[in-house]
Amino acid sequence: MGAIVSIPVGVVIERVIIRHFYGRPHEDQLLVTFGLGIVLVEAVRFFFGSMSKAVPPPAPLVGITPLGFMLYPTYRLALLGIVAVALLALYLVLYRSRIGMIVRAGIEDAVMVDSLGIDVYKVFMLVFGIGAAAAGFAGIVNAPVVSIAPDVGEAILVQTFVVVVIGGVGSFPGAILGGLIAGQIISITSMFNPGYSYIMLFVAMTLVLVLRPYGLLGTAGRE
Repeated sequence: MGAIVSIPVGVVIERVIIRHFYGRPHEDQLLVTFGLGIVLVEAVRFFFGSMSKAVPPPAPLVGITPLGFMLYPTYRLALLGIVAVALLALYLVLYRSRIGMIVRAGIEDAVMVDSLGIDVYKVFMLVFGIGAAAAGFAGIVNAPVVSIAPDVGEAILVQTFVVVVIGGVGSFPGAILGGLIAGQIISITSMFNPGYSYIMLFVAMTLVLVLRPYGLLGTAGRE
């Protein structure tokens, strides 16, 4: 339900605000999205309050599953499968469908795609809507793991930025690889000293930028 509700919200935001920033510098696009994030958080806090809310997992997924060498929450195991299916579906849309081909071409050269008679801005609107749906879906499936609060997205905002930088901007496989690397860094560092987990995350990002400025799977042609 959260994913469905997020689609019209994302489309309206793209049509009313984001579309006016496509021809402007990337810094302006970044700033306007950060500003929108702050506005949306404060709007949710105004209408629904600031108190966090716990969301229980579905009844069949409550409990602990023995794995032989350890015990692991059943819902988190199911979450691994849910995420894998969602990533596969997104991959098929981006790399095995006509709309995905248009999206990737539009990212590389929007003018050329537009000259072929394809309204690339309608495609961008669709992509923004899909992105909003993905964000809503992620919030719903992650709700039983973390408490729901208006600023729940801010907790992972920095991690998301680091993941994109490590994997490579514009690379779907790079985003997956960057997420796996960032998750392992945080988990392993937290075993010894949780206070250093974010420090090590930025150390890893710095090393990647020094050795490969476009990310592990990024290409020099992308900006």
